[in-house]
Amino acid sequence: MFHVTERLLLRPAWPEDADALFGGIADEAIVRNLARAPWPYLPEHAREFVTRETDPRMPAFLMTLPGSKGSRVIGAVGLGDHEDGVELGYWIARPFWGRGYATEAARGVLEIARLLGHRKITAGHFLDNPASGRVLRKLGFVPTGRAVPRFSKGRGEDVPCALYRLCLDECEKVAPIAA
Repeated sequence: MFHVTERLLLRPAWPEDADALFGGIADEAIVRNLARAPWPYLPEHAREFVTRETDPRMPAFLMTLPGSKGSRVIGAVGLGDHEDGVELGYWIARPFWGRGYATEAARGVLEIARLLGHRKITAGHFLDNPASGRVLRKLGFVPTGRAVPRFSKGRGEDVPCALYRLCLDECEKVAPIAA
């Protein structure tokens, strides 16, 4: 599955993407904000990621910037299973922080989630990563008012995680929590 946004091509990861993926994510400042990526992040982790089987109802994409010499991998975004339902996750390589790519890519994934029939999407961010919370609010996610411990594989410990959810249709709405 592919998706084109204003500036990005969201596409599946292929085995030949392992080096580019590794080059973007092998940064402790990125991995510490992810629940499932280990630190140190090694080339074999990137190879495992690009060759893993994916559920078509839970698509995962590399974020790429199209260009005259092919596309450049700048991050990843996708849906995954979580105890609270379908979860949105993303990361951006450090040189591309602050440019709106996470919001743009995640908006594209949410469009796909609607087409796949998902009604509710959950997300979260570690409390010491408020930039991710800003992305979620721009996308229309509503804070649940709960922060729970979530294991960060990169940190090797539980970290307080603020929880959000988004209704993609007329499902039960959650009242926004004042920020």
